[in-house]
Amino acid sequence: MVTLTRRDGEVLLSVKVVPGSAHVRVVPMGERLKVCVVAPAEKGKANRAMLKVIEERFGVQARLHSGASSPFKTVALASTIEAVQARLEES
Repeated sequence: MVTLTRRDGEVLLSVKVVPGSAHVRVVPMGERLKVCVVAPAEKGKANRAMLKVIEERFGVQARLHSGASSPFKTVALASTIEAVQARLEES
């Protein structure tokens, strides 16, 4: 199950980004989400693509909290744990 943490009015979500993928997809991977994006891992392109995918998936604003240069990131969502959990269970 994906781990969610509440901090400073945001929900923190652990993500593993896979840049340069053939298709965009979001799948649970243990305690984090795996987000595959077509964008390459250069000059923040994959990070921006991942944030767009997360925002579309959860219907809320998202920002990169940590891990800008790592495939393992923490994303902050402007939401509640209950709302994010409900969206995770839809998939």
